[in-house]
Amino acid sequence: MSKSTPTTAVMNTYGRMDVVFEKGEGAWLIDEDGNRYLDALAGIAVCGLGHANPAVAATIAAQASTLLHTSNLYRISSQEKLADKLVAISGMDNVFVANSGAEANECAIKISRLYGRQKGLDAPTIIVTDAAFHGRTMATLTASGSRKVQAGFEPLLNGFVRAPFGDIEAIRKIAKNNHNIVAVMVEPIQGEGGIHVPDQNYLHELRQICDAKDWLLVLDEVQTGNARTGKYFAYQHTDIMPDLVTTAKGLGNGIPIGVCLARGKAAKVFKPGNHGSTFGGNPFACSVALSVIEQIETLHLAERAAELGERMLGQFRARLSGLNCVKDIRGQGLMMGIELDAPCAELTAKALEKRLLINVTHESVIRLLPPLTITDAEADQIVDIVCSLIEST
Repeated sequence: MSKSTPTTAVMNTYGRMDVVFEKGEGAWLIDEDGNRYLDALAGIAVCGLGHANPAVAATIAAQASTLLHTSNLYRISSQEKLADKLVAISGMDNVFVANSGAEANECAIKISRLYGRQKGLDAPTIIVTDAAFHGRTMATLTASGSRKVQAGFEPLLNGFVRAPFGDIEAIRKIAKNNHNIVAVMVEPIQGEGGIHVPDQNYLHELRQICDAKDWLLVLDEVQTGNARTGKYFAYQHTDIMPDLVTTAKGLGNGIPIGVCLARGKAAKVFKPGNHGSTFGGNPFACSVALSVIEQIETLHLAERAAELGERMLGQFRARLSGLNCVKDIRGQGLMMGIELDAPCAELTAKALEKRLLINVTHESVIRLLPPLTITDAEADQIVDIVCSLIEST
């Protein structure tokens, strides 16, 4: 229990746990009383380099004492360097820099709609999927597949149709019956929806359909990007290229930033005046993102995520596969989910008592998104505590 009293001045939009963290060190967070907690959530896939990362801290200090903001009325050197770096990593053509994943997804939605308008469609429509999560702005919550997220905010936006995630035949059926489709927008692995990993051919088949129909393939890699799944982007596990890809979260290691990358025809849609952001792409956020990417590459963190994720999933399966309450153990890299046969939200509080930070999403899926920099011993500790929690249910 926190020793400080919560204030009512903060708007009541989160069901917060009663703990206040004052300091971070790598994979650990330290509360007001000096208790140490192993972070298996990394700020929901944000702090991939761990907390208080020295290189990020040095970049923040240097840039804060140099230049924070000029506006996009002028060229921004670090923004141009970041765009060049992301283009080189991704194989895309150009980049719009925003402040969050939701904003990056808004950018992708706007490009898709404008692309359709430029083709002469009066009602350009995007296929999205069940259980998807793309953000909480009006467009992105409409694109999301959660009634819980959408409830109370009706009327939602027009211009979206929904298909089951991973169901190619449903996409083909929509294609036959709706001539206003301009894009398909999916997460390569669903995060908030319960760590759902589609069949290996899913993205490949989506790419084929989009090519045949002249649609855009939009990949939301807000959570899967930045080495989380064992490649810098999750689509790099395949041989396909998207037309638009978004990411955020782990790109800033705690500093707000989001990007929308475009390729080919999608990269040519926007003209001056079509889109913008006051803070997006400022020198501060971009310099931090460059520092994060440098460490991801220098420390080979994508390869580390692949290796350690495979090891942890193997350990979970070895220990939990015989339990009737465990429906599935799945994931890729350091993005893992353990689905139980009943709602298990109470496990987050029980884990907190054991000084471990986890998350339960989609009611019954324990979601693990630890820092990419965790040690073998820390990974083993996560496995042991999570398994003991499940075994005691």
